[in-house]
Amino acid sequence: MNKKMFFGAAFLMLGSSLVFGQEETQVDENVNELEEVVISDSKFNLKREQSGKVITKITAEELERSQGLSVATVLTRTAGVFINGSNSAPGQNLGVYIRGGRNRQVVIRVDGVTVSDPSTSAGDFDLRLLSVNQIKEIEILKGASSTLYGSGAAAAVINITTKSESKKPISATFQSSIGTNQSQEDQDYDINEFVNLASVNGTLGKVSYFGSIGNQFSNGLSAAEAVGAEGDAFSKFNVYAKLGYKWDNNFKFHFFGNLDQYKNDFDTAAGIDGDNQFDSKQLRVGSFWEVKYPNGSFTFTNSYASLERDLTQSSFPSKYESDVFTFDAYNKYTFNDMFYTVIGANGSYSDFSLLSVPFGNTDLEETIDNELATFDIIDPYVNVVYASEFGLNVNAGARLNIHSVYGNQMVYNINPSYTYKFGDNYIKGLASYSTAYITPSLFQLFDTAFLSGNPDLEPEESTTIEGGVELSHEKKAIVSVVYFNRNIENFIAFDPNTFVNLNSADEIEVDGIEVELAATMLEDKLSVKTNYTYTNIDKLDDNVRIPEHMINATVGYQLGEKTFTSLSYQYNTERADTDFATATPVTLDEFGVLDFYISHKLMKNFNVYAAMNNITNEDYQEIFGFSTRGRNARIGFSLDF
Repeated sequence: MNKKMFFGAAFLMLGSSLVFGQEETQVDENVNELEEVVISDSKFNLKREQSGKVITKITAEELERSQGLSVATVLTRTAGVFINGSNSAPGQNLGVYIRGGRNRQVVIRVDGVTVSDPSTSAGDFDLRLLSVNQIKEIEILKGASSTLYGSGAAAAVINITTKSESKKPISATFQSSIGTNQSQEDQDYDINEFVNLASVNGTLGKVSYFGSIGNQFSNGLSAAEAVGAEGDAFSKFNVYAKLGYKWDNNFKFHFFGNLDQYKNDFDTAAGIDGDNQFDSKQLRVGSFWEVKYPNGSFTFTNSYASLERDLTQSSFPSKYESDVFTFDAYNKYTFNDMFYTVIGANGSYSDFSLLSVPFGNTDLEETIDNELATFDIIDPYVNVVYASEFGLNVNAGARLNIHSVYGNQMVYNINPSYTYKFGDNYIKGLASYSTAYITPSLFQLFDTAFLSGNPDLEPEESTTIEGGVELSHEKKAIVSVVYFNRNIENFIAFDPNTFVNLNSADEIEVDGIEVELAATMLEDKLSVKTNYTYTNIDKLDDNVRIPEHMINATVGYQLGEKTFTSLSYQYNTERADTDFATATPVTLDEFGVLDFYISHKLMKNFNVYAAMNNITNEDYQEIFGFSTRGRNARIGFSLDF
């Protein structure tokens, strides 16, 4: 066993020994108890012990301790989630790999709205647009969840909740940090990264409001790992506003709008410096309505998004534009303490246009018309939860996908679990069988800029089987082990010679194991979170950039009433990649990254922190020929009033 794997295993063993070796000391159960309530697997606020899924929650406290990091970096520390590019230059493309799946097999939702971009190859939402300091909490639901969340939810759903308004008439937050952005070879510690946020919010009678503005600028690190390469700048700008009205306890609504955009310099190819720029902008507006009645509620959300990706200042001059309208209307009803139902319908309308330079021409022309590249989806669905008094819980549902191009397709899930309680402890066994259905993106069907479009593509279909066990000890420690098996038909890949999208002729199967441990102890001063993921990549025909073994561990300690410190470690085994210059396979080395964080509350409303990432200055690549961040430092503060 090599030293990096040993280090990761040591963290896991430390976590497990602390979990099972706690002293039987009575402490106040209302302080820092591990989260008990989950929402994502049913749309109800269910106790964790009643859920048939193992849902990972990234809390507001954890996000507060992640200031200055990217959303991708925070997510990749959770079990089963690997976001390739999260440790590279800030503008690097992100590959979301969960349970052997790809970006298009993961649904991302922000404040109850599914977000996507039909003009991207995977039709996925670009996580680079979001900032950690705007987020309140994140729930990650793994496994096929198309019943509740529609096409695309084949491997996981990432539910992101942004920060909400204060109950005070006026409240404000200011956050700022500065840091380095350097490679392993460049260790001059020049200040090259700035992250800022300002927000004002509150509640005036029945009216609530929230407004925030944030920005990030980074430079100094070249995307390509080339001798003498210039730094590639990345700048991001976020504006968010929400205005709500609460008529009474039974009726409320709000309107929201956000503008998220970034500019990113990028290089020509692996190991080759270049002078290219990529601009991405998203404007989204929408509303939320909720009416409560005895034993139930009706909710309606909708959003309209205009997205633009501009590559005109690059070696591949092109411009992508798309529009997405989505809605979700559902009725929740509680028959009694054991029986819950959700009946609803959600839909989306998407279009996509492309300006590019046709072969033999020099000027941009519209090569894809948004009147041609369009489709709409309407999905009625039903979900039922049974939570018995004697420990049996069943979550089941079905959805009919009605697609304007591909017709109708039914997906369904059945998710039983059984919980045995003894004192303040419980042990839960769980299983699930779920199907999913993923239609090709508009880009995959119509793209001409890279000649990858294929209008004859068929949708992907998959089934997922899960089985596992979870143990909770006095609401202070949770251990879970889950086995998963995914089977995919019509997997959408591309021809490595022509780059044309195509359906794989063979069925693809992948399985693996996820282990999670979390505990608080020593009167809640010490916290431990560790996880291990095994993905059987030998079964995957396309396992590029997916690690077989992943280990994440964080140990935090409250040094005093005002000071908190932590160490985090991430380890990934070697991964396959491709040298696209020669179209030959390559192997990326394993790597382990150790991070340090410390924060101190100078005053009740003023907090300062410092962090050191990649303490050992580990030299590695996430993408062949591209740079990763070496040892980097940052300091910052947060002011609330």
